[in-house]
Amino acid sequence: MGSFLYFIVDALLGLLVIAIIISAILSWLVAFDVINLRNRFVYSVARFLESVTRPVMAPVQKIIPPLGGVDISPIIVILLLQVAIRLLNALYQSIVYNTFRPLL
Repeated sequence: MGSFLYFIVDALLGLLVIAIIISAILSWLVAFDVINLRNRFVYSVARFLESVTRPVMAPVQKIIPPLGGVDISPIIVILLLQVAIRLLNALYQSIVYNTFRPLL
């Protein structure tokens, strides 16, 4: 049961990182007018990605404003998620193998 739960949480965090990266790239493509939100498919993908990433990105965007028009909050959130994934992995390893190894 523990392995399954670890796998699900790890996969969801990994998918969230991928969604944040795709959302950032999509916003750049829209900003540089490479793709257009008037296309229904592009609009639906953009809205889906926004609804998935907004709950995680909004608190960071409130704290860190855009710097020179560049939003660095996706980078901060991805770094925090990577730390969470490492901590989850270390916790799982210590539970499964009954050992404790410091992360650093």
